[in-house]
Formats: sequence, C-alpha cells, structure tokens
Amino acid sequence: MFVLSILLEIVIRMPYNRIRQHTNVATDRVSATEKALLGVMTLGIFFLPVIYIFTDWLRFADYRLPFWLGIVGIVLVGLGLWLFWRSHMDLGRNWSPSLQVMEGHTLVAEGVYRTIRHPMYASQMLMGLAQILLLQNWIAGPTGLLLFLPLYLIRVPREEQMMSEQFGADYRAYMARTGRILPRLVRG
Repeated sequence: MFVLSILLEIVIRMPYNRIRQHTNVATDRVSATEKALLGVMTLGIFFLPVIYIFTDWLRFADYRLPFWLGIVGIVLVGLGLWLFWRSHMDLGRNWSPSLQVMEGHTLVAEGVYRTIRHPMYASQMLMGLAQILLLQNWIAGPTGLLLFLPLYLIRVPREEQMMSEQFGADYRAYMARTGRILPRLVRG
C-alpha cells in the first residue's frame, strides 16, 4: 500500500511537471537550504521505506500496532492522496515544487485553497502519519514526517512572505480567513 501511494503521488504530479516545464518563472527564491532539505526529506519518504519494504536490514527496529491502526493508516493515505491531487488540480499552472512564482501566476483561493493555504503540505503530513502506521518500524515509520517538518517550518514563512509580496493586501486578507494546514474554526 505504501509503495502504491508513492507511485500515485508521482503519477498525480507528472502532468503538472510537464506544464511547469513550459511556463516561465517570474520569481525564484529556491535556496541551497531548501534543496538540501528536499534531498534529506526524500531519504525519509522514499529511500528508507523502500529499504525497509524490500530488505531485512531495518527489521531489528520493528514494532507492532493493532490491526485497526493499519486501517487508519490506509484511510490517511487515501485522504492524503486526494488532498495532494486536489491541490494540484486547483493550482493548475500556478504549481511549482519550490519557492517560485510563475509568469501569469494568480492567487488561488478556491477549491481546497478556500479554507487552507497549504493543502499540499497538509497532504504530506497525512502521508507522514500514515507512514508511521503502515511501516511499523522505528526507523522507516517516522522518518518521512520527521524529515518533512524542517522543510515545512523553514519553507512556509518564506513562501507566505513571497506570496504577500506578489499579491499584497489580497494575500494578507486570504491569510486572515484561512488556516495554514487546517481550516480556521474562527474566521479572522
């Protein structure tokens, strides 16, 4: 199930990568730190899980959870994949894997972006929680989420600053009425 979820994320993203290749970048704020964090995150989300699934090298760190928590993990994968797909659909040509503003970039505040500003990061957090429940191993299980969190904590403030500079008061108003990764219970 976990390997299938990784493959589905790749398939979901493929058409948007093709679109992006034909769209000019207007603003690029990709840093060496971000590139390094993306590389490290790939270790936890892809390489360690693949090593765990296809070898016995990490079996010494296995743990067992109740069966029903595995079902919860599958549900989280489904929710995470749906949110990942919907985020890409709603962004369309505005999508970039990094801190970039594309030419003709518009502020997307509809679809899943109507209630949360960073649904793609929310999807990765759901997938990270699912990884803990599905890969019941103290190394392969939590590394996806643990290695994603530094990227999230460093990138989101920079991304919101860039979007605020690009869209000004419209983005600040959007921030006031939406949550970062969860919908706001009280609208500001």
